[in-house]
Amino acid sequence: MGAIDDIVLENDRRGVSALRPHVPADSCDRAAALILRNPGAALIVTGFYILAPGAPETDGPPGALAIGGALERLGYDVRYVTDVHGAPILRAVGVPADDLVEFPITGDGESRAFAERLVEELRPSALISIERCGLSWDGLYRNMRGRDITPYTARTDYLFYGHPASVGIGDGGNEIGMGALASVIPTVGSLVSEPAMTRTTELILSSVSNWGGYGLAAALSLRTGRNLLPSVEAEREWIRRAVDAGAVDGVLGESRYGVDTMDLDECGRALRRLHALLADRGLAADQGR
Repeated sequence: MGAIDDIVLENDRRGVSALRPHVPADSCDRAAALILRNPGAALIVTGFYILAPGAPETDGPPGALAIGGALERLGYDVRYVTDVHGAPILRAVGVPADDLVEFPITGDGESRAFAERLVEELRPSALISIERCGLSWDGLYRNMRGRDITPYTARTDYLFYGHPASVGIGDGGNEIGMGALASVIPTVGSLVSEPAMTRTTELILSSVSNWGGYGLAAALSLRTGRNLLPSVEAEREWIRRAVDAGAVDGVLGESRYGVDTMDLDECGRALRRLHALLADRGLAADQGR
């Protein structure tokens, strides 16, 4: 199963691979096993605000859709959680209005109360965060450059506090789930100096968070004996729709069809490799996806 983690950490341009000795070698499989032990309802949280262009980024929503599509095929009731900035992007890539929860950007007390009501109402058996900024030690949200993005970020961390089955996916150290490595992250010069403190039950590291989402879907595929991955063409369409709806490349801050400096062809590398891995295990791709 470590082969999946190898694939999602390829082409690492940020240095997150330096954290790999501090997580299990089979992180994607561990996360998949945790989710499969907890059937029912899943909440997938995503959406990361990029300060300079004033827009959310293209990393996160495609990976969220890949996970959500896999879980729906396995019988899970899936809802997506984001804030006012991420909601138009998720709607544009195809998330139905009834499956989208807009978490308000507000203070601690109101955020905690909203999270508690949402968990009480939906009773998620599994929580997944992919490329979602997490609170640092002083209660602020910071981007990769250490700049404060708190006014633009809903406090979705409160959904994860105390939940027994949660997964975090990130690529820079400031995402929900990275709290388990908060003491290590600042020692890697290319990562953030003020890491996220929010922990999850399992953590997936990836060169691009979307790739971590695909890795989780691939691990679910191997454990269930069916290829649950989206096609490369589906990923391209998601990225195009996200950009057309206002999303930007998170590193360049530009409106372009790509993710974290990678063009569409480079973005598809992980999915192609993961499909090949599943084919080697006898799991053919679903031509309708």
